[in-house]
Amino acid sequence: MNILSRRIAHLDMDAFYASVELLRYPQLRGLPVVIGGKSDHKPTIQADGSLHFSRLREYIGRGVITTATYEARAIGIFSAMGMMKAAQLAPDAILLPVDFDAYRHYSRLFKAAVASIASQIEDSGIDEIYIDLSGLPDDSLTLAKRIKQAVFDATGLTCSIGITPNKLLSKICSSLDKPDGITILDMSEIPNRIWPLPVRKINGIGPKTEKKLASLGISTIAELAQAELGFLQTHFGRSYSTWLYEASHGIDDRPVITSSEPKSISRETTFERNLHPRHDRAVLSEILTVLCIRIAEDLQRKGYLGRTIGIKLRFEDFHTVTRDITLTTFTADHSSIRHAARECLRRVPLEKKLRLLGIRVTKLTTIHSPQGINILSQGELPLVFQEQQSTESMG
Repeated sequence: MNILSRRIAHLDMDAFYASVELLRYPQLRGLPVVIGGKSDHKPTIQADGSLHFSRLREYIGRGVITTATYEARAIGIFSAMGMMKAAQLAPDAILLPVDFDAYRHYSRLFKAAVASIASQIEDSGIDEIYIDLSGLPDDSLTLAKRIKQAVFDATGLTCSIGITPNKLLSKICSSLDKPDGITILDMSEIPNRIWPLPVRKINGIGPKTEKKLASLGISTIAELAQAELGFLQTHFGRSYSTWLYEASHGIDDRPVITSSEPKSISRETTFERNLHPRHDRAVLSEILTVLCIRIAEDLQRKGYLGRTIGIKLRFEDFHTVTRDITLTTFTADHSSIRHAARECLRRVPLEKKLRLLGIRVTKLTTIHSPQGINILSQGELPLVFQEQQSTESMG
């Protein structure tokens, strides 16, 4: 199919986690609500039967905002912001804990609703999907309205949709008219609709690239589109510069991938306080064990085995180190994962306090693969390590 004839939609649920919570607590509609508290921030029932909600000013710890309602965003609160910093901006904002079981439930509902209308779907996250509408007979606006209504009927939630010839532009457009918006764009509209936007609106340009582009006098997509490719290559290298140039011109021929295999499964946790490698060894050991058990459960639930086990450590000065090790056989056993993780830990100088610990399993195979069937038929094999591998340290 000709790339220019494609119709690709990006559907993004509106303030998804917060919106799910507002279904449960409709009395909070119109108020600044922050999601990201701990389990002890659950609403409590008062003597008169009413609910008492925690306030952001009551939070003490190192957690970050997961998401917030649009009312909270209007006063400067955004995802990934530190809770304590957010409390300074809006001490009376309502604070609720995350409930991933509920979010996953509504995620399944909205995706099933979309699938009843358009089957070519790429799952891009718990609250967003790409949809290939190219082969459907209705016009784009009609399809967008049908999809939005189906999502609302199934969940009671609103979403925003961008429809363009490719994934890159649709991702940008789904955020232009939030919440509950529809944006339809063709290539001829790029100069008027896309180029005036800041470069960070392009998915794939992060804070570091944005800062570097700004130092070169490039802050909008239009300015990026006008930059010479040779100039960009001087500062960003050949392949990334080519991508920047093409993205700024709305060029993206990636297909909608309707099925994909995960490349890794990971778990990590940020501590409420920095933990000392020796003085808090018992606590760290327990956290390590819990992470390994949960990863093993994730692997088994999803039907995967893994062969490379890695750790991620973030120290009190925010320096982050990763190490990994490859086994001679695939595993989904928590004790084997923990043993490997401990081997990785021995290769890191533990001289500073820690603020984060993570475990990751890569080099995955399904239990239905020849390797998986062979392993499961023989039971868990002895744990023998191949050559130890270390990944680069990340600042």
